[in-house]
Amino acid sequence: MRKRGKKYLISKKKIGNGSKKISIEEGVKFVKEGIYAKFDETVNLAVRLGVDPKQSDQNVRGAVMLPNGIGKEIRVVVFAKGEKEKEAKDANADYVGSEDIINKIQGGWLDFDRAIATPDMMGMVGKLGKILGPRGLMPNPKVGTVTFEIGKAVKESKKGKVEFKTDKGGIVHLPVGKVSFTKEALLENITAAIGAIIRLKPPSSKGTYLRNIAISSTMGVGIKIDPLSISVWGQKNEKDRKTDDSNKYTRKT
Repeated sequence: MRKRGKKYLISKKKIGNGSKKISIEEGVKFVKEGIYAKFDETVNLAVRLGVDPKQSDQNVRGAVMLPNGIGKEIRVVVFAKGEKEKEAKDANADYVGSEDIINKIQGGWLDFDRAIATPDMMGMVGKLGKILGPRGLMPNPKVGTVTFEIGKAVKESKKGKVEFKTDKGGIVHLPVGKVSFTKEALLENITAAIGAIIRLKPPSSKGTYLRNIAISSTMGVGIKIDPLSISVWGQKNEKDRKTDDSNKYTRKT
């Protein structure tokens, strides 16, 4: 059993040893208050789904644009030629090429976070399956990383588009920001992520879809979240936003 540090145990005690499900607002508050590492920790979301990962039609895979990004610069490599190569460079892709980039990766180079390819390049990029696949870096049309809309794909990746998929236990893991983010920014990102996961519910999935939800910082305690509280916060936030927009036009100047 892994030995936990004193600060971790103190944080865990504050939330009742993680046995109780709390609202998403309380959860984010605990995550931000319970930090003790000397770096800006990543806030992670874990969602256990009511799916059978062994069934191909129940594997959940997709991508979501987090409204506030993830607080990290995403290094993007693009496999493209001709006009699409220029389009990628104009969109500020970090690395662009074809055979040269493929040979470099086969030689052990992996200094990037996202790989995007045009469909016509996939015959060559397929050679990298054993290298990129296990690392979650293989371009895939299901998450928009195999496309002729290269400029759009690069810009979305840079702004905070995050990919996700169920693991062998039927759990989706994805980063939703940094502990330095405001409470509202983290709540908006989490709500967007959960919404994307819900929209991808497989038709063959029966019973409760969102089984368990938890958030944690890199070094922090896992905090169990009441799924209902996320939709409640989302509805409240949407109502407040519409009220603010309305006040822009009714406020006296």
